[in-house]
Amino acid sequence: MYISDTINRAAYGHERISITRRGKVGGVLINAEDLKRREPLEDEADLRALQAAKAEDDGTRIGL
Repeated sequence: MYISDTINRAAYGHERISITRRGKVGGVLINAEDLKRREPLEDEADLRALQAAKAEDDGTRIGL
C-alpha cells in the first residue's frame, strides 16, 4: 500500500487512520473537513475548562 492510498482513505473515505510507533499511537490522519468541525468543539471545551478553573480560584498564591 502506498502513502497516497492511505491519504485518500482519510480524505475521501473519512477514515481516521492511527499512525503508530512501537505499538503506540503517535498521531492520527483525518479528513480536513473533519478537523474543521472538531476545532470549534475543542475551543468550546477549552473555554469551559478555563471558566471552571477561574470559578474555583480562591486567589491564594504560593511564591517560589
